[in-house]
Amino acid sequence: MKKLLVVGLMMSGFAFGQIKQDTLDKEYKLEVAPKEKKQKPNPLSKKGQVFVFFGWNRGAFSNSDIHFTGNGYDFQLNNVQARDKPTKFGIVYIDPSWFTVTQYNFRLGYFIKDNLALVLGIDHMKYVMKQDQTVGFSGTISDPKYAGMVQNGQVNLADTQFLTFEHTDGLNYENLGLEKYKNLIHKKNIDLVWSYGAGIGVMFPKSNIKLFGNERSDRFHVAGMGTDLRTSLNMVFWKNWMIRAEAKAGYINMWDIKTTLNNKPDKARQDFVFGQVLAGVGYTFNTKKYN
Repeated sequence: MKKLLVVGLMMSGFAFGQIKQDTLDKEYKLEVAPKEKKQKPNPLSKKGQVFVFFGWNRGAFSNSDIHFTGNGYDFQLNNVQARDKPTKFGIVYIDPSWFTVTQYNFRLGYFIKDNLALVLGIDHMKYVMKQDQTVGFSGTISDPKYAGMVQNGQVNLADTQFLTFEHTDGLNYENLGLEKYKNLIHKKNIDLVWSYGAGIGVMFPKSNIKLFGNERSDRFHVAGMGTDLRTSLNMVFWKNWMIRAEAKAGYINMWDIKTTLNNKPDKARQDFVFGQVLAGVGYTFNTKKYN
């Protein structure tokens, strides 16, 4: 009987020990189970991502009425035509010391929400009044020399003594935009992302203007404001490198264009619609860590 009792106790102890060991094994396995890894997000898609961009543009401008006021004159030129002024292709496009000579664009974007970015932009466009044109004239000029250049309510601007008018250093649109991004293609080493949005900002031109033989005005000045709608296609390679092509259309109103070099009250005002296409390269990265 004693032998049976001893054998029973040994078997129950072995069974209890085995159950305890199995329980510990299970608990240990639960404790050391690997955490689920976070996947690195697609480019241009997640809150906290950043991109920088530099490129070049071509621009087009609607005809505009330009109103000039100053000592001895108050007149308007109607339906004035203008064009952009792209720099001839060469070393100037890749030499950092000359980059401001070209019609360039800069972007710095930060994703404040998934697929929604706040974008700081500098659009360095160039605006040149076409010299070989005859435009409508209304108003008064007290100087008989320049008043005599007006014939039948028109003035021929081919004579540069009357006026040369440019924003070539340049027509600078400093803007802040909001852009929405949508991933169109996502593969191992390439992504295609579409964006659209709008922006608003100040006009900070360096206007090159010579009116009535006065010394040429050539200085930076906050002259007005602009606004735009924009869309872009962004091709991202190897998660970071980006090629961007963008188109935008907008409205510019400049009511305080300086027309003389000194601090005289002489000024001009104009408003017009513009269009712009641009392309360049950029880099995108994450400010948050991902496993």
